[in-house]
Amino acid sequence: MKQILFPSKLPQVKNSIFTIMSKLAIEQNAINLSQGFPEFQSDKKLINLVSKAMNAGYNQYAPMAGVLSLRKKVCEKINSLYGSSYHPETDITITAGATQAIFTIISAFIEKNDEVILFNPAYDCYEPAIILNGGIPKPISLKTPDYHIDWNEVQQKTTSKTKMIIINSPHNPSGTVLSEADMIALQKLVRDTNILILSDEVYEHIIFDGKQHQSVARFPELAMRSFITASFGKTFHNTGWKVGYCVAPKQLMAEFQKVHQFNVFCVNHPMQHALAIYLDNEKNYLGLAAFYQLKRDLFLEGIKNSRWEFIPASGSYFQLLSYKKITDEGDVEFAKRLTIEKKVASIPTSVFYSSRQNPKMLRFCFAKTEETLKKATEILSKL
Repeated sequence: MKQILFPSKLPQVKNSIFTIMSKLAIEQNAINLSQGFPEFQSDKKLINLVSKAMNAGYNQYAPMAGVLSLRKKVCEKINSLYGSSYHPETDITITAGATQAIFTIISAFIEKNDEVILFNPAYDCYEPAIILNGGIPKPISLKTPDYHIDWNEVQQKTTSKTKMIIINSPHNPSGTVLSEADMIALQKLVRDTNILILSDEVYEHIIFDGKQHQSVARFPELAMRSFITASFGKTFHNTGWKVGYCVAPKQLMAEFQKVHQFNVFCVNHPMQHALAIYLDNEKNYLGLAAFYQLKRDLFLEGIKNSRWEFIPASGSYFQLLSYKKITDEGDVEFAKRLTIEKKVASIPTSVFYSSRQNPKMLRFCFAKTEETLKKATEILSKL
């Protein structure tokens, strides 16, 4: 039988490193600090609220934009925290996680030969979505060792073809956060242009050392041209639920929903009702920073006298560690060897770069129990 021939739209894309390292961690019975998911369970109160919603009959399709009670609660949260004025009936859509929101935004606006600026190292879903829609990714490397943005370089690489700029704060994988000065620089750069901003803010409530999250929602000139994507999974320790949201001004959200309705149409109905009630207690999300800072500090305390080098993460639940004093290996090879021989799994950061450069950094997820973190650091500190 003749084989069917077809061109791949993503010829360079293979199994993601997250799939590879998690599979290897399971095979090797290793401590899994690779893929970014919490090791602990979601609040039983929230789980019971989902069960209650199911028993109450919320088991058919939800409204396309999401359950209104949840949209109201999210808008109240954002407007209260950031001084914005998003409206629940026109400016928000509940999504199947932040990744679906990101793909939908790019699909709704990026056309052939549109240029999209993104910053390397970058979360791996951005570039494929741009390419699939005929766009041209324009990666700009963050400046090490503190992974900051050189706004002069961004200005130089912004052209008449630039359609969108993607920012991510707190940043995955570096754990850095954008400052108010960064946001003002971005605001100045896009002023009097038609450039859109996609702001990936899934770790908005996980920021350390007294820093403040600088959401685009705080800056009216940015908010008018921006999409914000966020994740209940990251916030409430239930990444497997795949529920998030997207907010943007009415005219942008209308275009978003044109694609969303033919992509997933709607999102898990009973979970939306549960989340709406759970958001009533702001401690359920405002307490995250302190919760995760204790874990970050425990992790770093365990390796402070080791050969690993680091700058403490300012946000997210990831910590980058430099292994320059340990080995000259490539990061993929070292990450695999560390998993097989020492039984601790991580993510090599070269996969977050378009050029696949090797910064000799591994990313470790510290959204784990105290016991797991102590076991891991005991091993890592001996290298």
